[in-house]
Amino acid sequence: MERSLDLANMSRVQEFILLGLSARQGIRDVLFVVFLALYLLTLLENTLIVFLICSHTDLHKPMYFFLGNLSCLEMCYVSVTMPSLLVGLRASPCHVPFAVCIIQFFLFISLIGTKCTLLASMAYDRYVAICRPLHYPLLMRPQVCLSLAMTSWLGGLLVSVVKTTCIASLSYCGPNVLNHFFCDVSPLLDLSCTHVALTELVDFISAILTFCGTLLIALGSYAAIGRAVLRMPSATARCKAFSTCASHLVVVGIFYSVVLFVYSRPSRVEPTNLNKVLSIIYTVATPICSPIVYCLRNREVHAALQKTLHPQKWS
Repeated sequence: MERSLDLANMSRVQEFILLGLSARQGIRDVLFVVFLALYLLTLLENTLIVFLICSHTDLHKPMYFFLGNLSCLEMCYVSVTMPSLLVGLRASPCHVPFAVCIIQFFLFISLIGTKCTLLASMAYDRYVAICRPLHYPLLMRPQVCLSLAMTSWLGGLLVSVVKTTCIASLSYCGPNVLNHFFCDVSPLLDLSCTHVALTELVDFISAILTFCGTLLIALGSYAAIGRAVLRMPSATARCKAFSTCASHLVVVGIFYSVVLFVYSRPSRVEPTNLNKVLSIIYTVATPICSPIVYCLRNREVHAALQKTLHPQKWS
């Protein structure tokens, strides 16, 4: 009882200090230019995809509806973590007010949960298109697509509300140094000066349900697609389908494997540089690769881009 009163009387941490990626000035300058270029390229790619999907009726299909949602999500997703990374590279260490840190954490968890569900919805869409083509107009009618997209966004928001409430309710009475470039679960739990067993349990269960549940749906869909592709009589069609599925699986596999490694472990662990390196993979690498893999290699998207660049030729 006395310990609880003592903790309650302690001064609450008003800000967190993010150590960022590197403490060496020369390396920070190079990394700042590289990550700024990657950030701008990610925004450009995804903005272009959203514009093409909205402006061309040829792309008003369920697959591109989900890809448009993914592009919007990637722009929000990378914009949550990249600014603090860039600020940390220019002015390391980066001082972040407590409220701003919690808001960043809330947005990040919401978007990463949405991305998992959205990737599973996209895999299901491809499964219906390839394995049940005659039922595709019914199973993927606009109302169903809208429901899947809304479930993805609202599901991520719900998970984030629960996790953020648990994290924000903990007491942080010092130290306040996060060995990371954004406010993430493990570094925040490591700094808490109160009992975090319940928060760790909530974090672990939500991670397993969100990541493993959607991963099983995605893998099951791609496994069924693989069986259907193997039955195709044309070798050319099989190669083309396998090429598309393989590239999708690479992006999905890298994203899920890294996220599961980071978030499905006991949360209160000593922060290491490995966590920061792995975080770069799913906060920077996959957002810049997803548009290339899912859209910019697509023939219909190429045609829409050509119509936009050379309207006189196509008219």
